Amino acid sequence: MKAAVLRQPGESAALEIEEVSTPQAGAGEVLLRVRACGVCRTDLHILEGELPPRRAWLIPGHQIVGEVMAPAPAGLEAGARVGVGWLGGTDGACWYCGHGKENLCDAPTFTGYDVNGGYAEYAVARADFVYPLPEGLSDLDAAPLLCAGIIGFRSLRVAGVEPGERVGLFGFGASAHLAIAVLRAWHCEVYVATRGAGHQALAESLGAAWVGAERDRPPARLDRAVTFAPSGDVVVAALASLRKGGVVAINAIHLDRMPQFDYDRLLWGERQIRSVTNMTRADARDFLGVAAEIGLRPRVTVFRLAEANQALQAVKRDAIDGAAVIVP
Repeated sequence: MKAAVLRQPGESAALEIEEVSTPQAGAGEVLLRVRACGVCRTDLHILEGELPPRRAWLIPGHQIVGEVMAPAPAGLEAGARVGVGWLGGTDGACWYCGHGKENLCDAPTFTGYDVNGGYAEYAVARADFVYPLPEGLSDLDAAPLLCAGIIGFRSLRVAGVEPGERVGLFGFGASAHLAIAVLRAWHCEVYVATRGAGHQALAESLGAAWVGAERDRPPARLDRAVTFAPSGDVVVAALASLRKGGVVAINAIHLDRMPQFDYDRLLWGERQIRSVTNMTRADARDFLGVAAEIGLRPRVTVFRLAEANQALQAVKRDAIDGAAVIVP
């Protein structure tokens, strides 16, 4: 099969389009023909070595829409469409798995990082970590939902969002442009602070009550805020926008830094900062149901497999509105 392969991570690294052996499904696994694979900023962190390599070579990609190939394991039918996300497996034995917190598992397996992912014509996944996709979601609709969408949905949960609240989204890329659709369905008033005229225009077109620059303060005190930019300065800007008792959820694997801030003015008053870590299968199932119910349709730019590097660079430069999706 053809695949986009990473062999030497680094700041100037690039994927190579190669012919590699088609993977074989083992016990408890399923072979998928990849129909689409979303591009995520985490893929960039892997490409550039910000996440240390765990394999001698790797096929990235963890937002996989795949078709189940025969023979299919129990519970799945050949030809069925399923989705695969970032969390590709857990140990099932640690304290976190035993207490409904599998996103914090002590020994997780991550798709497109610990195991090969979906920048390829075929992929293998654990059968108990794939999700049947609603018929109303096309391949292009579904791919960005499988990480950006699910993690955005979990961020709203971690922030404790209730219907009708004032919610701030700081940064407006692939994840935030999906989260706003859920917030609008929940009748929330959404305030967006983001850089780039294109992202600001997209937020306005999707129904934001207010749109400003990255560190602008919204004109109303927020009940909740979610930060999508990997910047400690943005976290502080979100914190400064909260009412007493409000919550900031940080949706980022890492931050460039966490600056000093005035505790008395910004955090006191039972304001809270929470981090968002991975996802659970329950998050995925719940969100895919919500997405189908509200008719969620992401903004998508399509790239061929041979254009995988261009897709990654477009995401890095914020050169597209919405999500990038590779279609092998």
